[in-house]
Amino acid sequence: MITYESVTKIFGKGVNTVTALDNVCFTIPKGEVVVFLGPSGCGKTTTLRLTNRLETLTRGIITIEDQNIMDMDVVQLRQQLGYVIQAIGLFPNKTIAENIAVVPKLLRWDEERISKRIDELLEMTNLDPELYRDRYPAELSGGQQQRVGVARGLAADPKILLMDEPFGAIDPINREEIQNEFLKLQAKLNKTVAFVSHDIHEAIKMGDRIAIFDKGRLIQYDTPEMILTQPKNKFVSDFVGADRALKVLGLMRVSDVINRKPKNIIQGADRSQEALHFLSAKESRYGIVLEGNKPIGFVTQKTLKYEDGAVRDVVEPYPILL
Repeated sequence: MITYESVTKIFGKGVNTVTALDNVCFTIPKGEVVVFLGPSGCGKTTTLRLTNRLETLTRGIITIEDQNIMDMDVVQLRQQLGYVIQAIGLFPNKTIAENIAVVPKLLRWDEERISKRIDELLEMTNLDPELYRDRYPAELSGGQQQRVGVARGLAADPKILLMDEPFGAIDPINREEIQNEFLKLQAKLNKTVAFVSHDIHEAIKMGDRIAIFDKGRLIQYDTPEMILTQPKNKFVSDFVGADRALKVLGLMRVSDVINRKPKNIIQGADRSQEALHFLSAKESRYGIVLEGNKPIGFVTQKTLKYEDGAVRDVVEPYPILL
């Protein structure tokens, strides 16, 4: 859906040059949430801003559905990309309905269509249209304003949503609530999402894949479970934290663990080929490995294979306990 090919961004000239991105290559698949993660100044926000041409590429190519973004009209490009930022950016002099309607009006939607879309999005984000459509941003809490920001980003029904630390300014309780609401929305809408975060817990929760950056380079691009269980190097290992095995547990469903007849139990004596076939048949991402009746670890369909795709001979579980 979105492909970054040898993307490089250099700011400044001469001795004052700074390489914000250095030969970055990866693809965001259609319908997935990909979280850009890393310390401040690593290049994650620059990557997002290059995607909608708020910054200009120095070298490389970014394509959306195989179309080079530099060949597209910049206004039309931005109109088809939803954009949600940490500061929310609602217009204080416009009502909630008017804020959500900004892009549909630019696209010349008729009033009836816009009105229906506003009510639909407010209901999706758990804001009663009767109560909120005619209010102003100052009359809403921070969490409610952020929901409106998400609704505005979705207003024109874009295929792609760019989110720059969208929940970073919200208190932890409301942040978790709005994260959950967004995941419910994503399950229904199946958007392609590029999501900038500095929080490993948020990345694990929100992302289908995680792109970890450092000093302008893409260090590892993989699923949350692979980032946690097979960090590429010491930087990734240190960044995700020493408690990464405990974080893996957050990816598992409690029902899979406490169910007396769970669908994804694998015996330690099983062969990898058998375990892989079993998980595929059960449509399960994870297998809990037992020795006797004692859980000793877990595997995923991906960890049952070598990097070249060949199936491992013996099941090698990642330990649940450190």
